[in-house]
Amino acid sequence: MAEIGPAPSHGRGRGGDVRAALAATAARLGFSATPRLDAELLMAHALGVERNAILLDPDRYAVPDAFAALVERRMVHEPVAYITGTRGFWSIDLSVGPGALVPRADSEMLLIAAQGHFGASAPGTILDLGTGPGTLLLAALDEWRSAQGVGVDFSRAALGYARANAATLVMTDRARFVCGRWAGALDARFDLILANPPYIATDAVLPPEVHAHEPHAALFAGADGLDDYRILARQIPALLAPGGAAAIEIGSTQAVAVAALLEAQGLRTALHHDYGRNPRVLLAT
Repeated sequence: MAEIGPAPSHGRGRGGDVRAALAATAARLGFSATPRLDAELLMAHALGVERNAILLDPDRYAVPDAFAALVERRMVHEPVAYITGTRGFWSIDLSVGPGALVPRADSEMLLIAAQGHFGASAPGTILDLGTGPGTLLLAALDEWRSAQGVGVDFSRAALGYARANAATLVMTDRARFVCGRWAGALDARFDLILANPPYIATDAVLPPEVHAHEPHAALFAGADGLDDYRILARQIPALLAPGGAAAIEIGSTQAVAVAALLEAQGLRTALHHDYGRNPRVLLAT
């Protein structure tokens, strides 16, 4: 993580005024849902400081030469997380890049739902199906410091990020990663199962920064977006320890269909909504 430290230059320098550069960049990034935030993150990355540093005292810095190139990458819809190489999620920062799904804030609802289930107690064992760069597993292990966990993904590129993130977070003794297709290679039970499977229909239209850059195998799941839920619904009952729970991310229109798949396997479900009040998580027990 970059540190808040002395700026490379205290004058305006050749790069010009940081405030003006941020405003001009935000205006150019009108296609983004968060243009100002994007500009601030790119500026902080170019300067090698935390975003808070430029928010608190932008006049301390001069715009670095590297900033323009970062903006041009964003202008062709490359995700900010790929440009900076990092994304904050829950209580941790994760290294991400091509081949790994960018963590989304709404996925934090899986952890909130799990907190509600376990209350003052804690899961001892955690399984993250479709772990990507280790997003849910490592966040859960940071939340429950005595837990051990396994992350499964079929993408070796994503698992490379996951293992690197576990090392950075000093969790290699608590997190194990397996290359596989869902839980086919596992023979164990877990207190908490986390899953953010692909759930987008193959003919859906996605924003360019998602469709052109993020791995399609982590996004699309058949004509109705339910192909992977059909697999998981059959596997989860045998993986849950007594008293355990599975928190499963869903698309905003899929609650009824996915709940039916899980309930057909004898599971009970409860629906949780995301920060935008959209259906986002089914907690299965």
